[in-house]
Amino acid sequence: MEGTVFAAALEGMKVVKSEQGEILSQPFLDVCKQILPVIDKFGAAMALIKSDIGGNISRLESKYSTNPSGFNHLYSLVQTEVESNTAKSSSSCTNGLLWLTRAMDFLVALFRNLIEHEDWSMSQACTDSYNKTLKKWHGWLASSSFTLAMKLAPDRKKFMDVISGSGDITADIESFCTNFSPLLEENHKFLARFGLDEMKAS
Repeated sequence: MEGTVFAAALEGMKVVKSEQGEILSQPFLDVCKQILPVIDKFGAAMALIKSDIGGNISRLESKYSTNPSGFNHLYSLVQTEVESNTAKSSSSCTNGLLWLTRAMDFLVALFRNLIEHEDWSMSQACTDSYNKTLKKWHGWLASSSFTLAMKLAPDRKKFMDVISGSGDITADIESFCTNFSPLLEENHKFLARFGLDEMKAS
């Protein structure tokens, strides 16, 4: 494998925005998909997050595929739901985008912890990221499942070796976090404009 497991996502990020600076649906979802192999390397600890991300990507993609030109921009998927008052439904694309963005917030925070706190164990890095990002949106049940899953986190050194491949993992993680965070920030701001950024897990 050439480079690190982040190579494909970093390549994909170059085409996430249109010339007008709007986030494009398929390229954004592709970058999220390219992070799934990284999550795979966590094994059972991340099974919940992985199925959550995968499910939300599929939901957004199936809506996008009904009208690729109409839904070329990511936010058009939300816009139509806002107009038809279906944005707050638990099966909406809006909800899908919100939870996909939150799960990605968690991963960015986790990747940052891994390069900034070299002395932390994997479960420490995971728990800190969880507390900073997802915890306040989760109910008791989701929180407990998550805490339990973190006990299965892999050994940090083994994990880093596995995801490094033949590239510079620290540089790639740094680059991923730096370039991907503003996109997530933009998603939050867009959702907040319609009062949709505060929805909690049912």
